[in-house]
Parts: sequence; structure tokens; C-alpha cells
Amino acid sequence: MAMSGGRDDGEPMMEMNTTPLIDVMLVLLIMFIITIPVATHSTDIDLPAPNPDPPAEDEIDPIKNKIVLTTEGAILWNGEPKAQDELVRNLEITKSIKPEPELQFEPEGSASYLLSAQVLDIIKSSGVNKFGFVGNDKYRAFGKAPEAE
Repeated sequence: MAMSGGRDDGEPMMEMNTTPLIDVMLVLLIMFIITIPVATHSTDIDLPAPNPDPPAEDEIDPIKNKIVLTTEGAILWNGEPKAQDELVRNLEITKSIKPEPELQFEPEGSASYLLSAQVLDIIKSSGVNKFGFVGNDKYRAFGKAPEAE
């Protein structure tokens, strides 16, 4: 009886059947793709649970501090340039204020990812409770930065 691709003359097959090798390699490739861990470059931030009873208008805190990261690598605290150690001091001061002011974080579209991660780590380690990201709605259109006005 002849094998696939062989002859019925009793001679041994001279070509190697590579179909099983290709099948095994494809299965191994799929297994490697499945077992590769997902690469995540994230900074974990514990966000507060949503409040089912929002505060009344007169209870809302009017004081807000804003951190802006510029494309030049500057850290602006309410519009004033600050170094990272000054940022830590300001965060400690705001934690002692009752009620604690809201901290808003707004990196510019081309701000350094490394600087953003460092500032977020500083904010997280400071223990600030009222924290929010602002200005993200400007970058909704297909991930493009807004055009200069």
C-alpha cells in the first residue's frame, strides 16, 4: 500500500514529510502567544468608591488645586512652576486642610510619560484622598492632540 506522496514500488521515501513538523510548530507558536503576559505600563491608583448620596451644593468644596505637566517637563501647581520636592511639601500642606481640597491632575498632550508616572507616584504616596484627572476630553478625537488655537 502506498503512503501519501510515495510510490508502490517498495522503495523508501527519500523526501521528509514536513506536514507534522509544521503542525507542531504552529501549535507551539499559538501556545507561546497565549502564555506571554500582557505588557501593562500602568500606575495603580486607588480611586474612591462612588457615593450614592452626592453632597449638596453648599457642601461642595470650592478649593481646588491643579497640577499641570507641560511639554517642556515643568510641573505647575496652580500655574506656578514647582520642583518635585516642593510638590511633596504642597501635598502635605493640603492634606492638613479641613476639608481637604480637591487635587486635579492635567498633563498636556505631549507631556513626558515618565514625568507623569513620577508625579502620580508622588501623589499616591502622599495619601491625597480627593484626586481627579481633568482635561482628558480634549484628546478624545482619535487620540490626536487638540490643534493650537
